[in-house]
Amino acid sequence: MDFRLTDDERALRAGVRELLEGRFPRERLRAAVDGGPPVVDRALWRELGGAGFFALRLREADGGVGLGLPEAVLVFEEAGRALLPGPLVATHLAAGVVEGAAEGRAVVTALDAAGAAAGGAGRGAAGDGAGAFVEHLASADAVLAIGSPGDGDIEALPAAGLARAARPVRSVDPATPLHRLPYPDRVPYPDRLAAPARPAGPRSAGRFRREAVLLTAALQLGSAARTVETAVRHARERFQFGRPIGAFQAVQHLCAGMLVRAETARSVVYAAALTEDAGEVAAAKLLADEAAVRNARDCLQVHGGMGFTWEADVHLHLKRAWVRAEQWQTAADAEEELAAGLLRFGA
Repeated sequence: MDFRLTDDERALRAGVRELLEGRFPRERLRAAVDGGPPVVDRALWRELGGAGFFALRLREADGGVGLGLPEAVLVFEEAGRALLPGPLVATHLAAGVVEGAAEGRAVVTALDAAGAAAGGAGRGAAGDGAGAFVEHLASADAVLAIGSPGDGDIEALPAAGLARAARPVRSVDPATPLHRLPYPDRVPYPDRLAAPARPAGPRSAGRFRREAVLLTAALQLGSAARTVETAVRHARERFQFGRPIGAFQAVQHLCAGMLVRAETARSVVYAAALTEDAGEVAAAKLLADEAAVRNARDCLQVHGGMGFTWEADVHLHLKRAWVRAEQWQTAADAEEELAAGLLRFGA
């Protein structure tokens, strides 16, 4: 199996990076963080839709680009590198399911019932109580309910109805607002029956969740790679005792470890995009989460005291990595999936 990128895939990655650097530079990231309650930038969302970000895997006959999961992983890696906020994974998966999602006219977030049972957002949110965590609910037009009680199907629900039952909670990531929803089987949602969006069709909840896990791993991979670049650049530019700090062996070891983690995660994420095997997807999420979190911590270490300041961007990667690590599949869930696969293999 050849994991090397084709010329078209390299061009796709370069094009997405150029788009995001032009449409979402650092100034817009800081504005999203510093400008009060975070909301999805609708104009940017429509620009992403026009560029094919959300319709990437829709058939050309349905108005999409007609590419596959490996190409989507490359695109989401670049979005993670730029720390692009918003429910990117859910809106991408809702293309062709929720009207307007493919074009970026609709913002779609997701409620994962299985994730709620597993403990929600963990380190990503403060507070107590049972329930599922939903990102950017106040900005969303629709919510995909994955693994609904009773039938395990996928439903698309109006966001307004769920928002009335939700409670905002403090998120560790200033650009990712979170709401807690009580368990769907304990709270009546009148809009579920009164005005549901059209169902997601033949796509199984299991496959939908697996794709969401992999695309979230790609976001983590992009963040891990970006913190490597940031740490190396700072190590070259910051001088101590008349030398760049990158000349000191301790800093070199930190940067080398960061690169190894990022590239290890990259190989597993790319492989899982080709095979779509549940065990390999779990391994991809596990390694990408570890790379994103530990690389951000090591990048902070390389930056020293200034890395912890609000004005520096390093802490934003760590906080986003914490939130993403608890979405769709936690480390414990991934380990259980891998262990189950080993047991099946040995049976």
